[in-house]
Amino acid sequence: MNKFEKVPFDQFVKDFFNTQSFTPDEVSEDTLLEIYNNIKLPQRATKISAGYDFYSPFDLALDNEYLTIPTGIRWVCDNPNYVLLLLPRSGLGFKYGMQLRNTVGVIDADYANAANYGHIMAKIATEENCTIENGKGFMQGIIVPFAAIDDEATITRERTGGFGSTTEA
Repeated sequence: MNKFEKVPFDQFVKDFFNTQSFTPDEVSEDTLLEIYNNIKLPQRATKISAGYDFYSPFDLALDNEYLTIPTGIRWVCDNPNYVLLLLPRSGLGFKYGMQLRNTVGVIDADYANAANYGHIMAKIATEENCTIENGKGFMQGIIVPFAAIDDEATITRERTGGFGSTTEA
């Protein structure tokens, strides 16, 4: 299996309030449900595009700052030798200096098993003022195979957390 799907609504709401400057008093559950229902799954723009475009779940306005975007998306892959690499859309990088704060997002196949359901978040920064409308592509994901070294010690530890959890003891 290798697919994109939405995280559960409750997880999206939790991460929305953890990443945005709104309080539950300022955004109704109906508004959140509308945002969630309108989330578009990543798609390739052409039949030979390498990247799957990720779309903004709501309007974004950046003014030489950074924002964390809860995409509402998770990647489910049962092939442990695949990784999803996340990069900004090249046109936005060229026009506005957009970049991901972690340079390249690395989503391991086991991230879907994390406590946050593998919710893919994007922290983006721009050098120029930039507006990204709801439903417009802002980031792309490329699924690539990778190989491990032949004499690697057997690793038995499994992922439980999200960002940075593979460095936890």
